[in-house]
Amino acid sequence: MEMSNIIKERRIAMGYTQEELAAKLGLQKSAVAKYENGRVENIKRSIILKMSDILECSPSYLMGWSEYEKSSDIVINVFNRIASDFQVHATENIVDTTEISAEMAKSGEFFALKINDDSMAPDICKDDIVIVRKQDHADDGDIVITISDYDKEATCRRLSAYARGIALISNNHNYKPMTFSDDEIKSDDNPMKIIGKAVELRRKL
Repeated sequence: MEMSNIIKERRIAMGYTQEELAAKLGLQKSAVAKYENGRVENIKRSIILKMSDILECSPSYLMGWSEYEKSSDIVINVFNRIASDFQVHATENIVDTTEISAEMAKSGEFFALKINDDSMAPDICKDDIVIVRKQDHADDGDIVITISDYDKEATCRRLSAYARGIALISNNHNYKPMTFSDDEIKSDDNPMKIIGKAVELRRKL
């Protein structure tokens, strides 16, 4: 079956009008009409992932590559930039979506971050994507996503705990460690906050 027919079939099965599906996708009704008429040959991967989640099927089924199977994966946002007022559900600075398993999703709230520098190279490189569980604490040795007074946007570093504070360590020796005393961390003016722990690395070949 053609992808255009599959989209229409699943939309009707889910009880959505073209307008309702378009609203859920953040698109105009005309876009969905074009998808169902086969007038768009290359639909963006991010749209396919989001649509398959809404229509409760796997992306491969939606594209006509496999038999119907209700998707058990969860779609999360990929950010290329995170500022100090970060919200997982904010739409600005979202560059893509990706999927995590339903089992992983049960363990917390997740987002993904596209790495914009080489501070963690060679293990984590620029343009890699890390899957992050949102949390404000971490253990010694964890790879964390933080926002600090040194970096006004989120960065990826390894947490190192010592007797009177913590340090954020880069794998790339061209980046100096950032250190914070216990007094700084406990103060109301905390110059650094942890917004998540990296739990998975994804790299395009």
